[in-house]
Amino acid sequence: MRALLLALLLGTTAIPAGGSATAQTPAPVPLAETSPSGFAAVNALGQNGTTGGVAGPTVTATTTEQFLEYIDTTGPLVIRVQGTIDITSKQGVRPNKTIIGVGSSGVINGGGLDFYRSYNVIVRNIRFTNAEDDAVNVGQESHHIWIDHNEFVAPVDGAVDIVRGSQYVTVSWNWFNKTDKSMLLGHSDSNSGQDTGKLKVSIHHNFFDGSRQRHPRVRFGEPVHVYNNYYKGNAIYGVASTMNAGVLVEGNYFENAPHPCYSASGYDESGPGRLLQRNNVFNGSGACETNGTVVEPRTYYAYTLDAPADVPALVRAGAGVGRTGG
Repeated sequence: MRALLLALLLGTTAIPAGGSATAQTPAPVPLAETSPSGFAAVNALGQNGTTGGVAGPTVTATTTEQFLEYIDTTGPLVIRVQGTIDITSKQGVRPNKTIIGVGSSGVINGGGLDFYRSYNVIVRNIRFTNAEDDAVNVGQESHHIWIDHNEFVAPVDGAVDIVRGSQYVTVSWNWFNKTDKSMLLGHSDSNSGQDTGKLKVSIHHNFFDGSRQRHPRVRFGEPVHVYNNYYKGNAIYGVASTMNAGVLVEGNYFENAPHPCYSASGYDESGPGRLLQRNNVFNGSGACETNGTVVEPRTYYAYTLDAPADVPALVRAGAGVGRTGG
């Protein structure tokens, strides 16, 4: 049954004995979610999950001027991004927004998005290129943010940072395309007062494709739920739990990742964290370092895991832009 499922996902066909192969069919794309799963879906802090700008009008941004005006508008708004939008630095996004690329055309180039005490924002189907700092920075007690089906290419600093007391965030179905510092949770080793008990983040079905480190690197947050991601050729490390963070790593597929997990030994100058791993596949990879116990995400939300052996095919078929119907 599993072999049949993988054959269907990969678009392969059987070769009869003595016969020749028939033409391969494209792999089917997994149906994109219309609303988030994980922490962005949790009712908390007066917010009924993450709905973005659905209660407001829909506009289309084709120029930098339009885009900057729309993300700075008060009230709910669905912002369709068509073509390449060139920005600089990190530009602030007000609450109750959906930012979604049109087809495969939506590109934000040169700068990034910044969340400062913002909430209820969806960022989907955008290709972020050449950000001069972070591509997406979720900071200063922002909450209910869904980062889904994007591609991250060549940011100077982080692709996604979630810091300074932010929480109830889901990062799903993104393609981290050869990024270096992919994802940081927790601002610094000295920021325990703001980050402890916060940084509740779900990270699922992302393709960490030749990306080097921080998938994620976590300080203080708990629980951070890392599940059903595809790690491929991650030169420095996969997941690092430090500074007493609590991270659950489950149902992932690690391929040629020499250091899948750090926890008991800490990382760099950061002290040890707690990390539980279960039901992962390690193919040509090292051992996952575990330590201590972690609060179960099921105390916050229900979820169903895909079989880890199926994750490479699922994620290759579904992650990145052009796959949301946007």
